[in-house]
Amino acid sequence: QVQLVESGGGLVQPGGSRRLSCTASGSFFSIYPMGWYRQAPGKERELVAAIGNGGTTYYADSVKGRFTISRDNAKNTVYLQMNSLKPEDTAVYYCKTSRGNHDYWGQGTQVTVSS
Repeated sequence: QVQLVESGGGLVQPGGSRRLSCTASGSFFSIYPMGWYRQAPGKERELVAAIGNGGTTYYADSVKGRFTISRDNAKNTVYLQMNSLKPEDTAVYYCKTSRGNHDYWGQGTQVTVSS
């Protein structure tokens, strides 16, 4: 069983920055890939960024050059640094990990980009 807790969401102006955190319970955090997803109203949940156990990263085209995913294995935490935010980045952001065939999701944190 893995529990994921996200934090860091809120209201931010266009062009601003925000850092999301996701802390995982349990052991062996460092060996598992982690991902950040988002879901906007009326849209499907989409993968935003992912990081492997060796630090390899993936970004959706829509966030390349603006978002950075990182992990601190000593703290069992993965981060999503979001810069140059746009209104279309408004969504609930979720982190996810997997153990075998089971996916674990956090409760989500709302990010609203608006002036």
